[in-house]
Amino acid sequence: MGIYLVSVGAREWAEGDEDEDEGGRGAVASALNEELERRELPRYEPVEEEQPNAWFEEKISPPMDGFAALCRAHLTPREQETLGEWTVLVPVSLEEEIHLPIGSAYTDTTVIAGAPQVLALARRLSDVIGLPPEVPREPGNLGLTFWFLEGEAKELAAVRPGPWSEDLDTAFYVALYLRAAEHSLRRGCPMTYC
Repeated sequence: MGIYLVSVGAREWAEGDEDEDEGGRGAVASALNEELERRELPRYEPVEEEQPNAWFEEKISPPMDGFAALCRAHLTPREQETLGEWTVLVPVSLEEEIHLPIGSAYTDTTVIAGAPQVLALARRLSDVIGLPPEVPREPGNLGLTFWFLEGEAKELAAVRPGPWSEDLDTAFYVALYLRAAEHSLRRGCPMTYC
């Protein structure tokens, strides 16, 4: 059990019933497009996945205290909200998040953020801690989780220490948001928690 950050396929995004616990995200997709149209922005239609097994899934398990402190030290309160308070991430540029009165997996509302904005903030934090290039770029199924929690990160930290290695839980979350935003943009897919 636990909370996972996952990519959402085009079919799953557009279909299904209103209950997110059953995988249906059609109500969110429809409400998002209505709000985009209201803002005079193009509708969002996810890209059909050419490689059906190229998904993103990571478990949210390490403590977030160090990551929260890093964000407070280097991001404005508004930027902190953009980076970490969304429930759905889409590969669309959004100057401000979209709040929908539709329940999500863990809250009574759905907050949608734009991947370009999240990526820019995650890159800033990555630069601050010097996240190493060895962090998996296309982690797939739990690739970051295993890299940070199963020993590879500790092994690299022993031979190449730096700010990133001072708190591996913090580095995990920087990498998580960075890779999630990259994946969303690269694959043209939404990301959400389940």
